[in-house]
Amino acid sequence: MPKEVKGVLFSRLVVLISIVLIPIITFLIYNFAGFELWFSNDPDLEFLIINLLCPLVFSISWLFFIILFANRFAETIDSTDRVVGVIPLRLKLFYGINAVYILLIFVFPLITPVVSVLTFASFGWQLTTFRKERWEEDTKVSLLTKIIMIIASIIPVFCGIVIIPEYIKLSIFLLWDIWIPLLDPIYIISYCLCTALAIGSLFILFANSGISEYEQIFVDTSKTKKMIQIKILEVALFVFFLFLAFYEFAVIDLFYNAGFIIVLIVSIVNYFSGKQKTSKFRGHVMGYILAAIFMGSNLIFISDTAFSDFMKVSSLIISGILFILVFLYTFIHLEEPELKYNH
Repeated sequence: MPKEVKGVLFSRLVVLISIVLIPIITFLIYNFAGFELWFSNDPDLEFLIINLLCPLVFSISWLFFIILFANRFAETIDSTDRVVGVIPLRLKLFYGINAVYILLIFVFPLITPVVSVLTFASFGWQLTTFRKERWEEDTKVSLLTKIIMIIASIIPVFCGIVIIPEYIKLSIFLLWDIWIPLLDPIYIISYCLCTALAIGSLFILFANSGISEYEQIFVDTSKTKKMIQIKILEVALFVFFLFLAFYEFAVIDLFYNAGFIIVLIVSIVNYFSGKQKTSKFRGHVMGYILAAIFMGSNLIFISDTAFSDFMKVSSLIISGILFILVFLYTFIHLEEPELKYNH
């Protein structure tokens, strides 16, 4: 069942926010990242190409792509959420955000020129074929259409050649100067949140007869009991664990281990109870594989070993790639008729 935010489908909201934010973020990056032309020192030419032309071309390209596949993107978000639904909420948020960061650093800079070329070529194709009412499999594209598509692709190809060297520099900066230095505090916050929610999940598990609201999304959430006291307890525990972690009290490791054990117990109970309580429950194998990877990596990270930092970065990259691959696979193989929403 698709999630809603005050009556609005969450997946649709994400797509709408993306449409609004993409041009804003793109122009901010190109105007404040300090990009330079590698073939000219002319400030006026640099302003025209870097500050205006490139962000305009790339923004139009992504907007066209997202709007064209808006419904498919939204349904893919819902479907992906079901596939990885077995993963605890706090880990899903943490590694989901990490996947977005991996996309921003390593993927978008490389695929943006490709998306732009395809988009502008599509503009050229539609410009010369919009009067054609019907297309058959053996319909040939005219020479004029091919020429217009090539001409339309010149500008995005030029922008890609101009900006790729600078994007590589930006990716390196984001990786080594921002992402890696922030790993430790991010992980501390993540562990504390994970542990607090795990303890709360255990209470909710008992209160809802074997189904925890945090770990299982395949039940009718409207029937789950509202337990404000437990939510207040989770907040209090989160603050308490942050205090222990940032002041380096050794006892925090005991809470981390206890939280991990609770997560395993709750996941197992939810799996079997969920299958018994609703016929719509499906045990997604990929979700459990991802959950095992994330939970196992947490044990490595909280241990103070020589290669802990290396494993931390490697696991983050791998986990981000896995999230991206799951989303991409779901997007390509989405069976739209089965994912229609019932209003």
